[in-house]
Amino acid sequence: MEKTSNGKTKGFFAFLRKIEQATVVRSVRSGLVSMIPVLIIGAFALIFKTFPVTQYQTFIETFLNGFLLKLFDIVYAATFGVLSVYMTFSISRAYMKIKSDQNAVSGGAVIAALISFFILAGAYLPDFSTDNMGPKSMFLAILTGLGASALYLVFYRLFNKRRVLLFSTGADRDFNKMLTTIFPIVAVAGIFALFNYLIITLSVEDSFRSFLASVFNAIFSHLPDGFFKGFIFVLLSSILWFFGIHGSDTLESVMQAHFAPGLEANQAAVAAGQVPTEILSKQFFDCFVLMGGCGATICLLIAILLFSRNRAHRGLGYTATLPMIFNINELMVFGLPIIFNPIMLIPFLTVPLVCYSVSYLATYLGIVPVITNGIEWTTPIILGGYSATGSVAGALMQVVNVITGVLIYLPFIKLLDKQSNEIQTREFESFMKFFRANEERFATEKITALGNVYGDFAKSLCADIKHNYKSKIVLAYQPQYDYNGKCFGVEALLRFKHETHGLLYPPLVVKLAEEGEFLPGFEEEVLKRALEDRAAVAEKFGPDVKISFNITGNTVTTPRFLQFCRDLKENNSLEGCPLCIEVTEQAALSFSEDSIKGLASLSDMGFSLAIDDFSMGQTSINYLKDNLFDEIKLDGSLVKGLSTHRNCREIISSITQLASTLKLTVLAEYVETEDEREILHEIGCDCYQGYLYSPAVFLDADK
Repeated sequence: MEKTSNGKTKGFFAFLRKIEQATVVRSVRSGLVSMIPVLIIGAFALIFKTFPVTQYQTFIETFLNGFLLKLFDIVYAATFGVLSVYMTFSISRAYMKIKSDQNAVSGGAVIAALISFFILAGAYLPDFSTDNMGPKSMFLAILTGLGASALYLVFYRLFNKRRVLLFSTGADRDFNKMLTTIFPIVAVAGIFALFNYLIITLSVEDSFRSFLASVFNAIFSHLPDGFFKGFIFVLLSSILWFFGIHGSDTLESVMQAHFAPGLEANQAAVAAGQVPTEILSKQFFDCFVLMGGCGATICLLIAILLFSRNRAHRGLGYTATLPMIFNINELMVFGLPIIFNPIMLIPFLTVPLVCYSVSYLATYLGIVPVITNGIEWTTPIILGGYSATGSVAGALMQVVNVITGVLIYLPFIKLLDKQSNEIQTREFESFMKFFRANEERFATEKITALGNVYGDFAKSLCADIKHNYKSKIVLAYQPQYDYNGKCFGVEALLRFKHETHGLLYPPLVVKLAEEGEFLPGFEEEVLKRALEDRAAVAEKFGPDVKISFNITGNTVTTPRFLQFCRDLKENNSLEGCPLCIEVTEQAALSFSEDSIKGLASLSDMGFSLAIDDFSMGQTSINYLKDNLFDEIKLDGSLVKGLSTHRNCREIISSITQLASTLKLTVLAEYVETEDEREILHEIGCDCYQGYLYSPAVFLDADK
């Protein structure tokens, strides 16, 4: 049974992956993600502009002759006021990036999409305004962003194949490249102009955009008044939103014609001393259905903040909280995203329909009074329900709807978390395969600077480590033994426990810490943890064992690290078991006068010093000339090559003889067999670390 269930789950997620990989879905999602800065700025401008407190509104209207109100209006007009233009641009660019045709000029596709958008939106009309470019035209943005770009690509390839190109002799390369886009752009614009002309010719409307509005009006004009008409309105609005179309604004004319008059009728009845009877009004939908915005997404927000275990989802929730309190939810809808997300389809459609039905029934039965007071659509829940109905029952109705909605969203949030974790796991496995394959190259190259998906993933992982390393660092300890089998020391090995990916590959962690410029703090934290673990180390491995830990050459002699160690010394934190600093060679240690003084200072504080990954190279030999180090740790490749390369024996023998002369201890890592230990003993190395004795172990077995 379990096997069948797992098979169904895998099949479901495989189906979701196919949908996610569709060019249309990827283009729209990617385009919307690029618009998040516009959405955030516009959302806060709208909040400041419409904050539903009378005293506040009076203040912004009168302060400096309305300066603040004008400022908010300008920002809103430049963001939400032309939202569909931004969307057309970003979706077209995303589409061309996915298609990644190296020959096609993507800028031409964007121009073709924008021209097509303005044609369908009615830019040729004398009364054309920003209203035609805002959220109400989002359907046109998706249509032209995808359709015009796809057509452009077809025509570009066609004209390029037939050599129908324009060139200007003597012009630079970029100029000539843009000339090649003229014929494809003209062809695309011509098709959309013809389409728009056919629509306005066959209908009584003056643009494709107004034609869509008239179609929706016609649909609702033939529906009977009452519950069913409102139900269809909520369902259609949610469906439009799911496909990236601003349902509330697209159906605004329907709202004004069929539902908005309900409030006026109720107010007139109250004024005449009669009982108000109109259940449906614009305020009814705003209060009881569009709580937090379309899809009753305040319920989704609460479900995410209370129950989601996905850090990205929770981060989005925290960012979207303030706008959603005022029923502005574009950030959640586009950022999660909800649109084109099969997992969110069912709750996104179901929750508003359930809220609508329950609220309608409660009002019909008289449990909740009909709405008689006008309120701003940005009024937060509870306050909105109370103000609109003039009754606590209105506020309680909103609370009931929110609780119901949270319960409906909850299982889908868990499913979304599971899907996100699966995606992250796939991406992480791909990234690690790439990193390991190019590990040597990244010794001199920044992985976070790569202009591809791996660079983006590295930046994200770097941010995770930077913000969580103090709480997520754990140390594993690998014991060190002498030839007689006595444990004389342990090496503290860094492990970072990522919330999603588990224990990360240590060299990757160090690499990202270095690129993120927080490696010094990272290494200081490792030292502090090792000091805190001294008692547990002594209990597990024996008293007076030496604790070694790695510090990179970039850090070990810096004034910051030296001062950090002095502070530990002054606080008596270094007292106890012996401590050894292993200097690693991510960057070669410079041997300036200051560096030599720094190493001497560490020695005076009681640290012994070891050279990690020692070989016969020039850099390693340089470390010995000033007699600052106490121990040599052989390069692992030398130990691994003992049984297959005679030269490895000779090199190690030379190192042990040199170390004996300089009175240095030699320790071999990666000792995995008794034969390797015996060979090392024969050529003068009697200190070992490796799987022959023990892997690295955690002091806490649960880790």
